[in-house]
Amino acid sequence: MPLKIMKLAITATAETVTAPTVSRFFYEVGATVIGEAVLTIDAADFVNDTGGAVTSLPELTANNSYIEVYVNGVLQMEGLLTYTPGATGTGQLVIDVPNGSTIEANSPVVLVVANFAPTTSVDITT
Repeated sequence: MPLKIMKLAITATAETVTAPTVSRFFYEVGATVIGEAVLTIDAADFVNDTGGAVTSLPELTANNSYIEVYVNGVLQMEGLLTYTPGATGTGQLVIDVPNGSTIEANSPVVLVVANFAPTTSVDITT
């Protein structure tokens, strides 16, 4: 009998469910912020999707989360943002307003926090 490569006869299927949890928080800027300045928004200053009070900002799941911040409907650069979740108090969002930039009074600030809890199931048939 000639030589041949021996291999396992196995099939496998995998299904991954991402299971996102998305929270949105809303704030209206009280007074014009002219850069170079910092706009600090505490958790208690936000309202949630239903207009209710916010007592803390969610933790970020390591390697499975992100935040987005919109000022007056425009997505902002990550380097301008500092997010502190509620585990260290109630939490806050800090926006660095660079020199030459302005956030007008009454501008909406929207914070989106997305956390994922992925699960994968694998079915192996031999």
